Amino acid sequence: MRYFLLFLSLGAALIAADKDFNGRWDIKVLNEPRSRVWWLEVQGAGTSAVKGSFVGAPGGDVDVIPEIKVSDETLEFVFSKRYQRGNANPLRGVYSAKIVSGKLIGSLDVAGAPDAARKFEGVRAPVIDEKDDGKWKADGQPIQLFNGKDFTGWSAMVAGQELGWEVKDGNMSNKAGANNLVTSQKFWNFEIHAEYKYGAGSNSGLGLRGRYEVQILDDYGKPPESHGHGALYARYTPTVNASKKPGEWQTVDIRLIGRIVTVTLNGQKIIDKKEIQGLTAIASDCDEALPGPITVQGDHGAVEFRKLTLTKLVR
Repeated sequence: MRYFLLFLSLGAALIAADKDFNGRWDIKVLNEPRSRVWWLEVQGAGTSAVKGSFVGAPGGDVDVIPEIKVSDETLEFVFSKRYQRGNANPLRGVYSAKIVSGKLIGSLDVAGAPDAARKFEGVRAPVIDEKDDGKWKADGQPIQLFNGKDFTGWSAMVAGQELGWEVKDGNMSNKAGANNLVTSQKFWNFEIHAEYKYGAGSNSGLGLRGRYEVQILDDYGKPPESHGHGALYARYTPTVNASKKPGEWQTVDIRLIGRIVTVTLNGQKIIDKKEIQGLTAIASDCDEALPGPITVQGDHGAVEFRKLTLTKLVR
């Protein structure tokens, strides 16, 4: 009987350990050359119905994990994707991790592509209970993130890569495939106003706290969708498509309180007080409980900005 009870006790401990994987994780990739971070959600660990979602490399969507298991205190999930640039063939990538001192410690191994291997560390996404309840007010004067002259206050997100941006006639613009810009200042709750234009087929974005992207995209006349202009990338679809034609100046006003985001594009409110569930593909800063930078995406299409103004909000 004593041995039977011991067996039951060990089994219960194992189930409890497996259940510890449940929840949302913000993941820092230890040898990621592009300074990107990942996000993971696990549900049903400790049961036969485990499932998960992932934002990470390669790709940028909130992907449902097609193959996932948790057993013997180890999480393992698999994607077949194109892990190597220039290689059109999908490869099998295996992500495995354990919980060590409350952290998710793991690795990615890709069959046939040892250079795609990565080590990572994850922490539980923090609870942020601040709400946009109408009590948040401007704290001081608006901050001109772009001074109209140069890139003072900005740096390249990817170290060692050419900036790829210039300032001309008071506007800043990039060439396609340029570096992403990141502010040296970090911010918590704020409103940001941006004025910009892009050419036909172009693609850019604004990263809030370096974690959550509001998409900038030439999608004039198309139905709204979760990757469209003004979307909270891959998470929230605009209620309407408020885009102007390419080549015209456009405005976006974004309000972020805790994880509550509101987006107004060209004067039309298209996302109203939606709670952000987690990081998006632009993320380079995974410390969700702390202030973070503003990111301007330059590594996709060409875009031109004439104004980027931020106002801090306090209660």
